[in-house]
Amino acid sequence: MKIEGHVAVVTGAASGLGLATAKRLAALGAKVVVLDLSKEAAEHAAAEIGGVGFGVDVSDAAAVEAAFAKIENTLGTPRVTVSCAGIGTAARILPRDGSLTIDAFAKALNVNLLGTYAVMNIAARAMAKADPLDDDGTRGVIINTSSVAFEDGQIGQAAYSASKGGVASMTLPAARELARFGIRVMAIAPGLFETAMSAGLPEDIKADILKSVPFPSRMGHAEEYAQLVQSIVENPMLNGTVIRLDAAARMSIK
Repeated sequence: MKIEGHVAVVTGAASGLGLATAKRLAALGAKVVVLDLSKEAAEHAAAEIGGVGFGVDVSDAAAVEAAFAKIENTLGTPRVTVSCAGIGTAARILPRDGSLTIDAFAKALNVNLLGTYAVMNIAARAMAKADPLDDDGTRGVIINTSSVAFEDGQIGQAAYSASKGGVASMTLPAARELARFGIRVMAIAPGLFETAMSAGLPEDIKADILKSVPFPSRMGHAEEYAQLVQSIVENPMLNGTVIRLDAAARMSIK
């Protein structure tokens, strides 16, 4: 599938993996829509790449639906949708103070899983109504962001791992269901990348994590995530799969 000339929507695109993806797609000729929780940040990022920006809370399905309606009316049907919006939640199931962490668990699922599902659901509905782009019947590509934590989450990552595990688990059934519409669904599971989320980690924890990264033994660059997004969009045989982007890393217990 070609990228040039098509509408591409990227959530969480005002920073990190989302911003790098938005920049790459724009450089390849896509009409990029930046969605981010902060309207100001979304508009600033969009102005930087010649795109359009909207402030949207992905966990609010009505807000996502309204944003996609504006996109369809002004730019056309999104053919590429990449979900990078997410939060990192660190909370033990049984913290030392004995408090309950159910609210933290629910928040992680609402943003990371429900938010991703809402964007996928609404994007798929728009794509399904569009004309095919090629002889295969391609109508669009949806790429969601999981995490290596879905397979080897650390202590304190129960909520985060569950939310990202949900993103990974729905990849194949979503791809199978949407195949009849010519819509592919993929997920990327990044390891430790240089983003605002990882910037909040203490240096000793980063160092411990990097010890388990075989090669290259460093944090990933956001541009490398964006490069994989491009490959997924352009390669029609990539469908229904979760790709670990982690330099062969396996997370330690904590």
